Amino acid sequence: MSQLEHIEAIEKRLWSAADNLRANSNYASNEYFLPVMGLVFLRHAYSRYLAVKEQIEPNLPSRGGKTRALTKEDFSQQSAIFLRPKAQFDHLVALPDSADRARAIIEAMESIEADYENLRGTLPKGEYQELDNQVLGQLLRTLNPEELNRVTGDVFGRIYEYFLTQFADQGAHDGGEFFTPISLVSLIAHVLDPVKGTVLDPACGSGGMFVQSARIVEEHGDSPTEKLTFYGLEKNATTIRLAKMNLAVHGLEGDIQKAITYYEDPHELVGKADYVMANPPFNVDEIDADKIKRDPRLPFGLPGVNKKDKVSNGNYVWISYFYSYLSDKGRAGFVMSSQASSAGGGEAKVRQRLVETGDVDIMIAIRSNFFYTRTVPCELWFLNRNKPKAHKNKVLMLDARNVYRKITRKIYDFSPEQQQNLQAIVWLYRGETERYLQLVSEYLGNVADEANACFEVEDDLGQTFHPLPDFSAALTALREKLDVGSAKGDSDVPELVKELDEETRQFEQDVAQFRKSANKAVKDWESTPDTNAALDKLTAAFAPIAEASRDLIKQTDLIYKLATRLIDALDESKNRELTRARKAVDEARAIAVEQLKKVRYFWKQAHWLTDRFPQGQLRDVEGLVKLVDVKEIEANDWSLTPGRYVGVATEEEDEDFDFEETLREIHVELEDLNAEAVTLAATIKRNFEELGV
Repeated sequence: MSQLEHIEAIEKRLWSAADNLRANSNYASNEYFLPVMGLVFLRHAYSRYLAVKEQIEPNLPSRGGKTRALTKEDFSQQSAIFLRPKAQFDHLVALPDSADRARAIIEAMESIEADYENLRGTLPKGEYQELDNQVLGQLLRTLNPEELNRVTGDVFGRIYEYFLTQFADQGAHDGGEFFTPISLVSLIAHVLDPVKGTVLDPACGSGGMFVQSARIVEEHGDSPTEKLTFYGLEKNATTIRLAKMNLAVHGLEGDIQKAITYYEDPHELVGKADYVMANPPFNVDEIDADKIKRDPRLPFGLPGVNKKDKVSNGNYVWISYFYSYLSDKGRAGFVMSSQASSAGGGEAKVRQRLVETGDVDIMIAIRSNFFYTRTVPCELWFLNRNKPKAHKNKVLMLDARNVYRKITRKIYDFSPEQQQNLQAIVWLYRGETERYLQLVSEYLGNVADEANACFEVEDDLGQTFHPLPDFSAALTALREKLDVGSAKGDSDVPELVKELDEETRQFEQDVAQFRKSANKAVKDWESTPDTNAALDKLTAAFAPIAEASRDLIKQTDLIYKLATRLIDALDESKNRELTRARKAVDEARAIAVEQLKKVRYFWKQAHWLTDRFPQGQLRDVEGLVKLVDVKEIEANDWSLTPGRYVGVATEEEDEDFDFEETLREIHVELEDLNAEAVTLAATIKRNFEELGV
């Protein structure tokens, strides 16, 4: 299991345990989420504190044999929070049941706020007095699993975001609007690609745009605290607390002001922001037109006013504001309702004026179900006040509605590779061919690595697996335990034995050939230069190993089914030793299959790019992307809807369709529905009891 998969498993288990405590208490999600997020914040701060402390202590200066004490400044330089002993998580976990845990947590929060002015009045405190002492003890222990000490990186930063995601899914606060799905925020940040300067989010929610911007700077090898300055506006006081905690948990600071952005501009950043990022409320129709009609942030005028003197739809108020905040070299990326890109009336006039500036850069269409609390489709808009001359009168239209992965029956997102592939199209548009070629090369390198990992792989926790050899060994052990001589003469056993042994021999031969191909793939990749022609050729050369990995998956499934049928035919299903051996085969098969899938998966990513852009240059691809001239946009009523220009994608046959996997997904979905039904029934029953019915 990779570290990422391991962390995902931890995230789910921690959430399940925390949510179970809520379900077995009298607290609603909106009463429970802030104190839980506060504890996740504390645990992350402690994790970061320990890591930085380990780096700092060996280098502390000494005088007279006495080492200087740790200071707040030592940790600030490493984007970490200094924690006094009372605020350290192990101190809180170790408290006995007789202790007042709520008081101890409050004192921990107060000590942090005393040291960090930007967090004063932000961290949850009084909320803990509403939670039972036992519940607090369980929560503290739940958020402190021993295994977290064996993983590396910003683990609790991820867990903090995961908990935000889950609470957003429940609509635990402000209808869940405090949180924008990470895959959308990450795509916006990567397309904007901030380097240095001022980042403004006029509808900042829980601060995800700031966190992702910082990660881009870190990817470039720089310090976000030195390169970026964050400014935010948010109307909800509780959400501001979440945002400040989110920034702090990632070692960041920002000036986030409480304001209704429609009417207030406390930062006074018109014409000064280097980057504007936002996910504003969609389709708001209660904005007072009289209050904003002279606002300097409306360079294209009001989008339309109804009989009640309200702005008919606030989408273009937001879009105008975002544009007005940009400096003469600024760039903006934001989420917007899909209605806005083709809206008529006063909105169409504003859109025309915006397009005529030449500053609309990229439009990306996103399918429905990417949000946790609404199912509507949306679009990502990108503005650039400093577009190169060649692109000044053009807009890149990218229809990503067919690019997604299904997380649950209700929620979709982008896999990391899907997001990178969309970014690669933007790189080609910007002439950054080297980044595109590097990504293709990376995918092909992964093909070679994952093929060899089918024989031996060590995960980040130090565990070593031998997926295909382990499956073969488990199969051999099972075969040796099968007493085929005890079968009756008129049974199917002889035929099953023959078929199983033949398939096993063929499998072993194919595995041996696959090993040779895997070894050769590494050498071929290492000797291939990062040129488009060479990588295209290597992609084609790797097709057979990708197909072989898929064939081996089918073979492992067939062999396991034959072994199971043979056990049933021998009437040995109640043989405990044989049952254990069969289970071992099935477990080894599952590991081998998952590893084999990775080989073809990465090849498909490389092929997806090279098939669509064979020359390593941007070109129009039906149903996906088109570079559109402003004259064509004018001819289409100034519409900025990508699907209107790129056409309809040719329906592709899914060669990897797995009936059994699909059936399993349907079964999981059914279980989810059943679980929801049970929860709903319990809620209804509790409500009736509270009403005394």
